Amino acid sequence: MRNVLDILQERGFLAQITFEDDLYKQLEKEPTTFYVGFDPTADSLHFGHFIPIIAMTHMQRAGHIPIALVGGGTAMIGDPSGKTDMRKMMTAETIAHNVECIKKQMERFIEFGENKARIVNNADWLLKLNYVDFIRDIGALFSVNRMLTAECYRQRLERGLTFLEFNYMLMQSYDFLQLFQRFGCRLQMGGDDQWSNMLSGADLIRRKEHEDAFACTFKLLMNHEGKKMGKTERGALWLDAEKCSPYEFYQYWRNIADQDVEKCLSLLTFLPMEEVKRLSRLEGSGINEAKKVLAFECTKLVHGEEEANKAQLAAAALFGGGASAEVPTFAVSREELEADSRLTTLLNLCGLCQSKGDARKQIQQGAVAVGDSKVSSIDETVSAEQLSGDGILLRRGKKNYCRVILKV
Repeated sequence: MRNVLDILQERGFLAQITFEDDLYKQLEKEPTTFYVGFDPTADSLHFGHFIPIIAMTHMQRAGHIPIALVGGGTAMIGDPSGKTDMRKMMTAETIAHNVECIKKQMERFIEFGENKARIVNNADWLLKLNYVDFIRDIGALFSVNRMLTAECYRQRLERGLTFLEFNYMLMQSYDFLQLFQRFGCRLQMGGDDQWSNMLSGADLIRRKEHEDAFACTFKLLMNHEGKKMGKTERGALWLDAEKCSPYEFYQYWRNIADQDVEKCLSLLTFLPMEEVKRLSRLEGSGINEAKKVLAFECTKLVHGEEEANKAQLAAAALFGGGASAEVPTFAVSREELEADSRLTTLLNLCGLCQSKGDARKQIQQGAVAVGDSKVSSIDETVSAEQLSGDGILLRRGKKNYCRVILKV
């Protein structure tokens, strides 16, 4: 059987690994417990969590044991990694609510149960710590000089780094130590922006327990222009259907650039690499078939096969000139129309344009259509009669659609 690191390497996941040869041997020797941390700053996972989740699934399929660590304790502080400003403080109640929501979402992807994966909340040990004991036992092993060279801190020094945030590396390292002591966890995996924190955790176990511990990071998914993927017109690409509908999720992957198809098929699906290569070699209109496969497979993973089928049918109906119940829908009341019936206002309200000014600009550029008719005037209005029944289909560009109906 192939080593799972070879699978992850072939599919493009791996960025950095500590003691790579030793980790290969560890993963070949026995089922290895590993963990990935999830920050409960929202009540849903988003695309940024998708690659770690897929990697966890590859690891579990290879016989290793995942721990999904939800940061109910570290969220009380906030991770400074990649941030130019201090995060807003959340209440304990908000954090607890977010943790429960994330737990439910995680169960869609990872198989939990006895001798399988487990979900753990670091609030279970962090909120019970005695600070003096913690600093004496753990803080004494950390060099401030070395910590200040870490990228997660260095980029914040000019704007100001609070002592509250400075504790984050110690607490994340302590998480790894606790998971080692409680569950025999020897490997932390996560995004490449966590490299400094992960190194410190593995080093803490080696110093405290005199045992092997490892860190492995994943590449961030960037498009061919070097920009992060996973952002939509409305913000983050959420994995919650209430925040991002299965249709919107499907359409995001259906509309990626041709140059990004192979990378996304490799990272975000479980298709065999032979099939990934075959689809990626398609040219001309054929590459659109590869994008449809990508969109379907991603949507199936996140929302289930039934929703993926609905999204696929909705997209086919839409591009075929018809409407579908699965297309994003916005309902407007008669009172709202009477107050302002301009199409520019409606484009802003339904989310197709970021502002009324943006809507005017899009119309002037010829990018807006109602049904199959391109809109030429910024003074265009919409009546209640037009929105009755099935409503109207608004389009912005080739990729953005919304059905607007009259609120009953």
